[in-house]
Amino acid sequence: MAAGHPLAGLTMSLAVMVGVSCQAARAQDSAPPGSARPVGDGQTLGSPHRGGTLRLTASSSGGTLDPQINYTSEYAQIFAVLYDGLLSFRKADDQSSDEVVPDLAETVPQPEDGGRTWRFVLRRGVRFSTGRDLTVADVAASIRRLFRVGSPTAGSFYGAIIGADACLRDPARCTLAGGLEVDPATRTVVFHLSQPDAEFPQKLAFPHASILPADMPDHDLGNVAAPTTGPYRFVSYDPDRGAVLERNPFFHVWSADAQPDGYVDHIRYDFGLPDEAAVTAVENGQYDWMFDMKPLDRLGELGARYPRQVHLRALYGMYYVPMNVNLPPFNNRLARQAVNRALDRRAMTILYGGSAVAAPLCTIVPPGIPGALEECAHTIGADPDHPASSWRGPDLEGARRMVAASGTAGQKVTVVVQNTAVEMSMGVWLRNMLQAIGYDASVKPLAHAVQFNYIQNTSNHVQISVTDWFADYPSASNFLDALFGCENFHPGSDNSINIAGYCDKDAQAAMDAAKQATDPARAAELWARAGRIVTRDSPAAPAIRINYIDLVSSRLGNYFYTDLYHMTFSQVWVR
Repeated sequence: MAAGHPLAGLTMSLAVMVGVSCQAARAQDSAPPGSARPVGDGQTLGSPHRGGTLRLTASSSGGTLDPQINYTSEYAQIFAVLYDGLLSFRKADDQSSDEVVPDLAETVPQPEDGGRTWRFVLRRGVRFSTGRDLTVADVAASIRRLFRVGSPTAGSFYGAIIGADACLRDPARCTLAGGLEVDPATRTVVFHLSQPDAEFPQKLAFPHASILPADMPDHDLGNVAAPTTGPYRFVSYDPDRGAVLERNPFFHVWSADAQPDGYVDHIRYDFGLPDEAAVTAVENGQYDWMFDMKPLDRLGELGARYPRQVHLRALYGMYYVPMNVNLPPFNNRLARQAVNRALDRRAMTILYGGSAVAAPLCTIVPPGIPGALEECAHTIGADPDHPASSWRGPDLEGARRMVAASGTAGQKVTVVVQNTAVEMSMGVWLRNMLQAIGYDASVKPLAHAVQFNYIQNTSNHVQISVTDWFADYPSASNFLDALFGCENFHPGSDNSINIAGYCDKDAQAAMDAAKQATDPARAAELWARAGRIVTRDSPAAPAIRINYIDLVSSRLGNYFYTDLYHMTFSQVWVR
């Protein structure tokens, strides 16, 4: 399909675009004489680029404004310049952005008691955007609130804290007794874990561990913004129209690594513009940046006419096809394996934009992350017991035989996708593939703001869907434990990131051991073991690993990108 596909020429155009845009990015990212990046304490005062309004657009809003609940990359990106945790990921335009640095805490502590105790000292002088001082009481209340509001990562990220089990069983009475201590006199916060967790600092750096005022209600904030500690705060928000942010008058730079000062005075984020129209609006300078993926039919145009405004960066991300293991037909392992076997990952690569921005992915953990498998079990001429070294191509005939053997042939299957151009094209292709292997398939498109939560909730009876996934931090746990850990399946909840509803005791045992392993080589071995079990059971079909294509206006300068949260809104400037 790929070789004769009518979009093959476009792939070549994009490859040219990549080379040009990367050169342009380096030229633009090199600040000219007299310009000012954050230096010293990170202040932008005195910079000729300070001021103005950054104009952003997205096809729809990203759900709740609650930073401890929202699990979308759309809002994680903006939360990064609004909220702070005890720790943070470094705001740097290179791979050091993967590193954990102290944020509201004075240092990144060394673990005590064999990795079971973590001791933090809170910085002095930090204020919320209301003017109130931040205290250790706010830290304690925020960590407890993770459980009380049912944060999607409460169990998987913070479940090792002593008392977390009781909090997960009875969130309203969560105290974390024995697991969380604070001392107002010394401004000390101490976590006690039931077992070592080598990734605990990364989990505290994730936006769900943002520190909010202690009086925040124990329910989803919805459309009401919490007070912030970062350089910006919300002025207004309408999920149907957009948001306006302004400078936080009580912000000062305590660490340029964790939270530097911002250049622009205001950030305006408008919702409702479809992806095709958004591309045109950014090209014309009506907006400075768009969240949505760039439609395939516009990539050649961007490469030819706007190379200096396009940035292509590596991404810890993938597209995958979760299948509900608790609903027919995918409660049958053979049916799930058939989908994996029939999936033409080259076609999905082309639909995303071609080989310059995507590549076939055969295992859940993308290459380059410790614990990733360098093998492919679901490809022509291979199986879980005899995997190939790489993906060789789809096996439709083999998939048809598996569907027939499963006894599920002829069943109705609905593919739930987002209604953007790329996802719709993927969904239509997947529907056609399902029909070709024996199912009565259809496509159900939903708006971006709705689809991700919809496919998580078991009450919606979603059988199969197409979605993307970006790592919270570079670890195999972000793909295996986050997406297939038993603790991340919450029936009837919009925050059940284990969309497949998969739970296997052997896979979970390997993942739990990997999370506790302090030896990186041993941890990688255990993640690989869990990965093979998940591959065998096929609760999802990995499709492609992806790069990130960013389009900005001609008036935006100092393009600044971090691996985890992409373009950093506080660090770009506008003319």
